[in-house]
Amino acid sequence: METVNIVMGAFFLAVILLILAQVLLQPIKLVWKLLLNSAIGLAMLMAFNYFGGYFDFSIPVNIITVLIAGFLGIPGLILLACFKLII
Repeated sequence: METVNIVMGAFFLAVILLILAQVLLQPIKLVWKLLLNSAIGLAMLMAFNYFGGYFDFSIPVNIITVLIAGFLGIPGLILLACFKLII
């Protein structure tokens, strides 16, 4: 009977640790994805500004434009270019 209690306790502890790991790893995954998308957005903006320099057109590189380009990708870059043309 005592073996059953030990096994049940170990199983309960394993489930609690699994749930705790999921709760703690979720924000880390979100931060990692944010950093990765920001790096990709920065690279796209730098490439756009490099080629746009030939046409005397550039988009300022700041945290907002990097996040927009990172989250939305190519459509975000086109959106930023349209905003730059309008304003």
